Amino acid sequence: MAPTVANPPKLERDFDLREIIKGVEYVAPSPFGIHQKIVHNIAKIFDKFLEKNPIGEIFISPLDVILEEDTILQPDLVYLSKENAHLLTDWIRGVPDLVVEVVSKHSTTRDTVEKKSIYEKFGVKEYWIVFPENACIEVFALVDGKYEIYTASDVGDGKVKSKLLTGLEVLPERIFSLQI
Repeated sequence: MAPTVANPPKLERDFDLREIIKGVEYVAPSPFGIHQKIVHNIAKIFDKFLEKNPIGEIFISPLDVILEEDTILQPDLVYLSKENAHLLTDWIRGVPDLVVEVVSKHSTTRDTVEKKSIYEKFGVKEYWIVFPENACIEVFALVDGKYEIYTASDVGDGKVKSKLLTGLEVLPERIFSLQI
């Protein structure tokens, strides 16, 4: 029988919205279109930067980042430098250079507290937290094993900058623009 909406195809493990944090499984609902548009806008900005500066590659969720057996996350975006390209096998097995999480109503604490702590513990060099409801972006850089705010869109000139990807500067309106 051919797959239909009523009889969908059986999906293999390659499309799974499950994350495991300290051995506890979380299944997030699929993201809303606005969330995905914001992720897409960020990916376009990173892609454009990486075309001019071929120093690594960006990946969009869902893609497992396996930090250890009981800690498997799916950041909205993941950047791997060329030096860490070997981490990408079937999934990303190890610590990526940079991750981006777009916060949803149901994921605020998980993204801003739990995941931030995990990324810090494992040594992810840079963590971007994107808040669509406030049109705000915070960029944290790892300094001596602890995250420090590097830049935020609600202070200074409003641009966010990457410490890791020198020269990457982003105006929030480019990320939060929902025009098709």
